[in-house]
Amino acid sequence: MSAQTAIAEAAATSDLILLREDIGAVGVLTLNHPQSRNALSEAMLEALGDALTAIAHDATVRAVVLAANGPAFCAGHDLKELTRHRSEPDRGRAYFKYIMTTCSTMMRQIVALPQPVIAAVQGPASAAGCQLVASCDLAVASREAKFATPGVDIGLFCSTPMVALSRNVSPKHAMEMLLVGDLISAEHAERIGLINRVVPHGRERDEAIKLAHGIASKSSLTVKIGKEGFYRQLEMSLPDAYNYVSGVMTENMLASDAEEGINAFIEKREPKWENR
Repeated sequence: MSAQTAIAEAAATSDLILLREDIGAVGVLTLNHPQSRNALSEAMLEALGDALTAIAHDATVRAVVLAANGPAFCAGHDLKELTRHRSEPDRGRAYFKYIMTTCSTMMRQIVALPQPVIAAVQGPASAAGCQLVASCDLAVASREAKFATPGVDIGLFCSTPMVALSRNVSPKHAMEMLLVGDLISAEHAERIGLINRVVPHGRERDEAIKLAHGIASKSSLTVKIGKEGFYRQLEMSLPDAYNYVSGVMTENMLASDAEEGINAFIEKREPKWENR
């Protein structure tokens, strides 16, 4: 590759709002618009939605890491973009509805994705950015990362971030974040269950990828069954949840990978997954 070609490719990459890199069986998506603090603009939401759709149908990807470039992980919605639509005849109602629905759909895509998604948080994640972290299955954060749902400070309660946040932490911790709006430290976020672990600054991406590789080494069928079952049973009553997962485990026991995994355990050898 010539120097000019390398420079041209680097320039093209820098213009992309979302980057994708596959490292073995791990897909890494990187928010790449630091000048807006990686805000969830219309373009960013569409890029994330398209990337998640592609990954959902990519059997070579067994786990996903969601990272970001720049000092901030994600500042939430692009308020300047939203404000520009207030001059429309409906004062922006249709556009606001479109953006909130598109954002909610993308967050649900993360939860519904067959592969686990791990957030690698290097800096502040606020409002819908905090929602993005909470929507991921796991999260690794730098000691310099901070989290907030500060909509209340600008007269816009973080109602959509509330959905993911309240499914991660206890009601009182969620309400405190929503009502007060202050930034909380990575250590506090770990204590209340918003993130899984805190690492030295600059190590969050590598640690998330390491965690993803560990998950990717498991049977992808088993992980898919487990992730889907986890979120479905959370919404059920205790009797319904046990009834549902009893059926899930029965079907799982009949899968080739379960048979292979149990035999490998009994025979004290490494399993050979067929992912079926």
